[in-house]
Amino acid sequence: MRKLGGVVTAAAIAAALVAAIPLVARAADNHDGSWSVTIYTQYGNCPSSLRYGVRVARGRVYGDDQSYRVNGSVAPNGATRVTVSEKGQSASGTGRLSGNAGSGRWRTSTGQCAGQWIAERRGGD
Repeated sequence: MRKLGGVVTAAAIAAALVAAIPLVARAADNHDGSWSVTIYTQYGNCPSSLRYGVRVARGRVYGDDQSYRVNGSVAPNGATRVTVSEKGQSASGTGRLSGNAGSGRWRTSTGQCAGQWIAERRGGD
C-alpha cells in the first residue's frame, strides 16, 4: 500500500504541475510585443542617449535590427535582464516591465559607462 500511496501522490503533483503550465505561459506572454527602449548615460563618456527597438516573445527579448544584437529575458513578474552588443561593445541591463512601460539600470561590460533605461510598448501589440 505504501507504494500505491507514493504513486498517487506523484500523480497528483504531476497533475498540479501540468495544470499550472498554461498559467505560467500566459503570465510570461503579458509582456510580449514590440518595445522602444531608450538608454540614458548618467556616468562615463558614452552617447547621452540611444534608442533601440526590441521584441519580446514568450519571455525572450530580441533586437528589431541586424545592426545590434539583443539577448535577454522577461520573467512573468516583469523582471528584465538584457545584454545589447553593437560594434564590438556590450552593455547589460536589469529592470522591470509593467503594463506598457518599464525602467531599469544599465552598464557597459567594461564599467566605463552606466545609466538608466526606459521602455515603452509600441502600439498595436
